[in-house]
Amino acid sequence: MKILIAEDDQMLADGLLLILRSNGYVVELVGCGLDADAALLGGTYDLLILDLGLPDMDGLEVLKRLRRREQFLPVMILTARDCLEDRVQGLDLGANDYISKPFELPELEARIRALLRKDAWSNRTEVNFGPLRFDTVSRIAEADRQRLELSARELAVLEIFLQRLGRAVTKDQVMDALCTLDSDLTENAVVISIHRLRKKLEEHRLTIRSSRGLGYRLEKLG
Repeated sequence: MKILIAEDDQMLADGLLLILRSNGYVVELVGCGLDADAALLGGTYDLLILDLGLPDMDGLEVLKRLRRREQFLPVMILTARDCLEDRVQGLDLGANDYISKPFELPELEARIRALLRKDAWSNRTEVNFGPLRFDTVSRIAEADRQRLELSARELAVLEIFLQRLGRAVTKDQVMDALCTLDSDLTENAVVISIHRLRKKLEEHRLTIRSSRGLGYRLEKLG
């Protein structure tokens, strides 16, 4: 899952970056409204965490432009503005959640999980495919009731396939979901991650099958 944070408080932004990445999310960070707007124009994200008091362009203007372009990713406003008028305006302009600073970290993490679950998993807390069980809340994968030991990148790749069950996933889609502004992800690294995940799944009668010109698909063996 790929999250964009638009926050100009560097200490808070770095803290969020560290926590979310440690939880397995792919995270990008921008510090002003213009950079946020540019990133949203050029990239694909599963969630935007948006401060309102951004330099160069106010967060509400970023939100207006986002929805005007018919980009419907979930938006969580995270701001020091706590008056009723700001909350109502933010939600009416298309935000999905509104949290005032200061906040409790466990609540923030739970709200992030809820927004991502609703958008990517249609509010499902569990996805099953053959012997595979994936908990969308804890982000734990089990096969034949055994926990799969996956790297952060392998887990992210598995999530992409589970979100697109029955459909082919292209290498570019995998790269876009894994790539960050501060990480030089290569095609070879993506292929290696898919190969390692395939080996772990094949122990449980599942595989990732490749089709020339189409991409990859998660399938059952036998």
